Amino acid sequence: MNNAVAGFSKLSKDEKINWIAKEYFSNTEGAIAIIKNYWNTNDKIQKLHDEFIENTISNFYIPLGVAPNFLINGKFSTIPMAIEESSVVAAAAKSAKFWSTRGGFKTTVINTEKIGQVHFIFKGDESKLALFFAQTKTKFFTQTESITKNMQKRGGGILDIVLHDKTFLLPHYFQLHATFETKDSMGANFINSCLEQFAKTLKEEALTYDLFSDEEKGIEVVMSILSNYVPNCIVRAEVSCPIEALSEKHIIDPKAFAERFVRAVQIAEVEPFRAVTHNKGIMNGIDAVVLATGNDFRAVEAGIHAYASRNGTYSSLSHAKIENGIFTFWLEVPLALGTVGGLTSLHPLVKLSLEMLENPSAKELMQFVAVAGLAQNFAALRSLTTTGIQDGHMKMHLNNILNQFEANEEERVLIKKHFKENVVSHSAVVDFIENLRKPI
Repeated sequence: MNNAVAGFSKLSKDEKINWIAKEYFSNTEGAIAIIKNYWNTNDKIQKLHDEFIENTISNFYIPLGVAPNFLINGKFSTIPMAIEESSVVAAAAKSAKFWSTRGGFKTTVINTEKIGQVHFIFKGDESKLALFFAQTKTKFFTQTESITKNMQKRGGGILDIVLHDKTFLLPHYFQLHATFETKDSMGANFINSCLEQFAKTLKEEALTYDLFSDEEKGIEVVMSILSNYVPNCIVRAEVSCPIEALSEKHIIDPKAFAERFVRAVQIAEVEPFRAVTHNKGIMNGIDAVVLATGNDFRAVEAGIHAYASRNGTYSSLSHAKIENGIFTFWLEVPLALGTVGGLTSLHPLVKLSLEMLENPSAKELMQFVAVAGLAQNFAALRSLTTTGIQDGHMKMHLNNILNQFEANEEERVLIKKHFKENVVSHSAVVDFIENLRKPI
């Protein structure tokens, strides 16, 4: 950066673009052209996108694909997936088709409880604080009634509030640990509004509590915020079939395949270096659906990876077993999702994605997302334990390499014909292109 800029947020969109282009790019006009090429030609849609975040200059497109043939609890669905990585959508679709003839996916929402906390410092007698909380607890509910009224009409609201003593971690540190049901909304704004009122009630009630000394009355609220770790907002997805039913083109010996598959999962359960990559594959499926449906994939990622570490070491999210001749593969993941509020009612493609899923409830969306993660994981493990991961992935990646080298149609036909029977690698493709382009 050559110069600082004052009042950048107050500049118009064109002024921001012109400043960036002049400040950072040798080809100023070329940079401006690229930025504007990605504007939506519909002014109304572009204005909508401009207002999603701050200092908007353009749109950063990610492909929206679909994976059909998902048989979930006896019903077929097509799942929308927004992702930039090659082979993810194809792998999910391949898994969906595989399991559609073997009973499909079974899903269960185990719980939908969400969490928020008021973190505070109390310097005083812990037994008096516990008594104060017990006597004041009802006020935390009554003084948030204006916030919770509409949520309660939908069957949600505050489930419980508990005082947690955390002084063994930090001196004088306590929490109000609250649990919530937010129905079809992700609930972040609702939860945070409740928590801020809890904090206000906590401080005000402490000031008039007779048993507290002057120092004890001065409770310091550090922060009030929801948690993205939701270990009691869990969905389970699974597939199962007799071992012999696993047979297909690349699975000639289904018993040997099932045993290798289970061992591969067991390795991810005990080896963190493998577990991270194993779970990344699951997140390929999960994040793609979360993003396509306008939910917060960063919150989902953080919560899921914390859940994968809940027993003291990072471990696989999925599990597999062979029992009485039946192969079973499943995962349980925490998912705090919403189908109302936020981008779900604003982003046109998000609305389209949700309509594709037949306008699911938050519980139903949890199931679609978990199934996408399990399908992706099955596809990866099937490849790893049979043909190897690179065979399919590099063939899907071939188009990216051809685009990088701006291959023309004639070259594309020759290259794809050659690599139909040969191993695809970046260097092999580059060598082949260079040989094609050598003058005769």
